[in-house]
Amino acid sequence: MARPSSEMTEPRVQALIPAAGRSVRFGGALPKQYCQLLGKPVLAHSIEAVQKHPLVRGVTVALAPDDRWYDELIRPQFPRVATVAGGESRAETVISGLRQVMDQDPGCEWVLVHDAARPCLTPTSLRNLLEKGLGNRCGAILAVPVSDTLKQADDRGFIERTIDRSKVWAAQTPQLFPIRDLAGNLESALARGLVPTDEAAAMEAAGARPLLVECDSGNIKITGAGDLALAELIMQRQMTGE
Repeated sequence: MARPSSEMTEPRVQALIPAAGRSVRFGGALPKQYCQLLGKPVLAHSIEAVQKHPLVRGVTVALAPDDRWYDELIRPQFPRVATVAGGESRAETVISGLRQVMDQDPGCEWVLVHDAARPCLTPTSLRNLLEKGLGNRCGAILAVPVSDTLKQADDRGFIERTIDRSKVWAAQTPQLFPIRDLAGNLESALARGLVPTDEAAAMEAAGARPLLVECDSGNIKITGAGDLALAELIMQRQMTGE
């Protein structure tokens, strides 16, 4: 995508990758973001993915305070990527990262928040999110329409009702928002005792209506060990153009 002729017309966008998770469900000796995928750590692929658009001016990674892998496995490849210590929850980690971004780039207007363990993001999906999301004052997220029939269970595990899937989407990342709105809404949500499971939830709690931008189904998040093999297959297909 070509840059506009005047630098002044470009929105200032930074990317933030929260990578402070402990990977409890993944298991193994390494957090999932540091496991090898096609010859390099998962996190390295995720960093590269969000850099593949000219509007993204920089990347910040929020790490666990006791992280002992980043300096060895990631920093030599990405010396210009900033890092900051995260918090106990995802929301606290993201807030820490947002503060760092705003401190380092006071003119930043928008932030892309992307999962550390979502390495298969394509340039096309990133471009679509930026092109559509920057035109909506409440931002936008990548998401996939749900195709399975959905059932709501009661407290005992019995089916209570079938949910109309025609309006149900599975949220993914990146998620794109005005950076100061996101920071304020996350802080407000935590102050109210809410636990937003993604950034869009904090925006929704404040009354915002982010746009859903359809993404390809290959933009998976690595959760269990078996997802590494699936991510490898997806990325191999992406590289061969299948």
